[in-house]
Amino acid sequence: MLLELPGSGHRVGKLPCFHQNNPIISQDGDLVIGIFLSLFSIEVNRATGAELFESPPNKACKPYQWLHKNYQQALSVLFAVEEINKDPKLLPNISLGFHLYNTYHSDERTLESSLHWLSGEDQPIPNYSCWEQDRSVAVIGGVTSALSVQMGTLLNLYKYPQISYGPFDSLLCDRVKFPSLYQMAPKDSALHQGVVRLIVHFKWNWIGMIISDDLRGEEFLWKIRGEMEKNGVCVSYTEKIPVSERRLVESHDNFMPRIMMSSTNVIVVHGDTDSLMILRYSQSPVFPARRVWIGTSHWDITMRPLYIHGYTFNGALTFSYLTSEIPGFKTFLKTITPSKYPDDILLRGFWLSAFMCPKQPEKSEQEICSANASLETLPLCYFDMAMSGLSYTIYNTVYAVAWALHEIFMRKSEKRLMEDEEYLVLPSWQLHSFLKNIQFNNSAGDEVFVDESRSSEAQYAIFNYMFLPNETDILVKVGQFVPKAPLGQDFTICENSIEWGWWGSKVPHGVCSESCHPGFRKTLLEGKAICCFDCSPCPDGEISSHMDAEDCMKCPEIEYPNQQKDHCLSKIVTFLNMKESLGMMLTLVSISFSFLTALVLGVFVKFQDSPIVKANNRTLSYTLLISLIFCFLCSLLFIGQPTTATCCLQQTVFAVVFTVAVSSILSKTIIVLLAFRSISPGSRIRMFMHPRVSVYVVLIGSGLQVILCGIWLGTSPPFPEADTQSEYGHIIIRCNEGSAFAFYCVLGYMGFLALGSFTVAFLARNLPDAFNEAKFITFSMLVFCSVWATFLPTYQSSKGKAMVTVEIFSILASSAGLLGCIFIPKCYMILLKSDRNTQGQIKNKRDSRGKTFAGAQPFTSSTGIYNKPH
Repeated sequence: MLLELPGSGHRVGKLPCFHQNNPIISQDGDLVIGIFLSLFSIEVNRATGAELFESPPNKACKPYQWLHKNYQQALSVLFAVEEINKDPKLLPNISLGFHLYNTYHSDERTLESSLHWLSGEDQPIPNYSCWEQDRSVAVIGGVTSALSVQMGTLLNLYKYPQISYGPFDSLLCDRVKFPSLYQMAPKDSALHQGVVRLIVHFKWNWIGMIISDDLRGEEFLWKIRGEMEKNGVCVSYTEKIPVSERRLVESHDNFMPRIMMSSTNVIVVHGDTDSLMILRYSQSPVFPARRVWIGTSHWDITMRPLYIHGYTFNGALTFSYLTSEIPGFKTFLKTITPSKYPDDILLRGFWLSAFMCPKQPEKSEQEICSANASLETLPLCYFDMAMSGLSYTIYNTVYAVAWALHEIFMRKSEKRLMEDEEYLVLPSWQLHSFLKNIQFNNSAGDEVFVDESRSSEAQYAIFNYMFLPNETDILVKVGQFVPKAPLGQDFTICENSIEWGWWGSKVPHGVCSESCHPGFRKTLLEGKAICCFDCSPCPDGEISSHMDAEDCMKCPEIEYPNQQKDHCLSKIVTFLNMKESLGMMLTLVSISFSFLTALVLGVFVKFQDSPIVKANNRTLSYTLLISLIFCFLCSLLFIGQPTTATCCLQQTVFAVVFTVAVSSILSKTIIVLLAFRSISPGSRIRMFMHPRVSVYVVLIGSGLQVILCGIWLGTSPPFPEADTQSEYGHIIIRCNEGSAFAFYCVLGYMGFLALGSFTVAFLARNLPDAFNEAKFITFSMLVFCSVWATFLPTYQSSKGKAMVTVEIFSILASSAGLLGCIFIPKCYMILLKSDRNTQGQIKNKRDSRGKTFAGAQPFTSSTGIYNKPH
């Protein structure tokens, strides 16, 4: 029943159980827009079956709750209509009115509200209108996609344009299914990217998801999961809130406990205020769990019935449309009082509820509550003075309808006179073509389109919800997300401005597993998400330099891992340096022995005419001593940084000079043996007693070694190389033999000569000591062979500088053995026992067993080769 009140531009309908059923307020106008807003929430009938018929549906008055913050949407409608009616350039001489209905989150009540508006009667009559004159032109409604679809199904039958002000839904763009439905909200296609950017910024990777159980929620879930996978973020669980009120009530008792009992600290909530009503009215536990809530656009966490619920969402972050401020809107809100609109029952009811007025007689209610009251004094959970995204969209929607009507009447005015009675007759279907092409700038300067294909991408402001100790709450802008901005400027966040509720200013943890520090790698757990892992230390020789490394990596060859295995250090380039203690000592020993050998050579030269020097073949002795000098000195080639030249000279010079030395010993041993053996006159063996034979033996023995070395250098010569593996943390610069086979052939040939000398000397070991050196040669060869026999396994098992040291030691030891065993006794006799260094002593020497060797009484020639016996 509609009552027209005199002296007012408003009409109010006072229906039975007004607040519990479907409140309606209207403002008269030449043209009327239907407005459907969610202003009340009523209790859902839990009855089923036969219980539904126990009482008449219209006489069951049910408890209700005000959705206080949604009342700003109704005021945005009133503000826009008043501005339009005062604007002389927009719809001149035509007033715009509205019918405002409450919508409920259920199919039956949404259809019922739509039929009420179409019929104009308390009792809906399908396909019949009781309005005196049908001046309805369009419908603004549909805060959710579900409501838009339910209303559109009915309104499309009458070709009424329906403009949805709720979140943009790509599914509603289907012109085949929804030919009369338009969407004014900006596109939300990048919202999931902004949410993931926020999650990644705070290094969270274990996220709970709460979405509305509809196609829009499924689309968002599919998009955000794909974006999370790209950034290494995992979904711990997904809770889907039913869009049906009955199912919502049925799942109420189990929904919040499941969320609070989970180990996930960060929860993303996607949906609108109506579909997520369960989160606002669910009873919080006595000790609410610590959670970080991330709300997407249109879910208003501040809409709570009790202050205690503020603790649950304290520290939450929300994405809201980044909108311009409409000039004059805040001023308009400050002037709103029941006394300004005395016939507006809806405003009066809101005022009594929001300001918690005591129950008084109807006369004094308004006076008591409106004395010093103002909307700006209400807490955030009741009213927000800043225009919300939904209110901004409704404001633009009312203007879009007004501009479309303006275009129509501007064309009509060219054909008909204003006084024509049919001038204001406007079939609703005519509005479609104009709405599709409408484009205008609102009072804030923003460009507005109705066509979805030209809708802009939404920009978001990020707010931090703070529940203060004095039981007041505020929303503080802490960042923004502008999808089309350049990379680096699209997402901004101010961490220092965020209060995290239970955590204070410390960023909460939102991970399944604690991060792996550098030096460790992630080891995935079987059957778990990739965000749940163990941390394993990197294997030897590998590092991980950043947090949460998937794999460890090897250092370059010139670097090595530090002890913590979190970065590589440059290896120290090293070689057997003459400046270090070991190199200095070996150099000193080498030079000392070469100097000692030179002194021995000097002694032999000075006493070259003495019987002992003559008896020991001066030429071979000189050759052997000179070669020993070079043997000691060639060890210096192994000390210092290897180069191509020194690598080639090291082994070849060492091989040649040692071969000369060993060949000289072999020649000396053969001649001594032949000189003291009984050789019958005319024997062919006597031909080997020629003085040049010893020279030939040395030249042939050394010549073969020179040939081997030449082949070695010509085919695969030694070269310097960097050994990065032998010693940890060091790069050893050493010489590579090139051809290991050639190297061991050279050593083998030298060993063959040494073994031959040892064998011959062993056979001549019983010759008179005063006349030859067979025993000394035997001992020297025994030392020589022992040293080099030990050298081979030691050299093979050594690495780096130790290999070079082993070879130098072998060179020095074997050379010193030859010098000490062969020449030191002779120098002792020459220098200290000169009385025994006479021709007579040598001639009269006899075997200790009383026999001479073939009765020989040899004489010594200048070559030291004994002549035939007497």
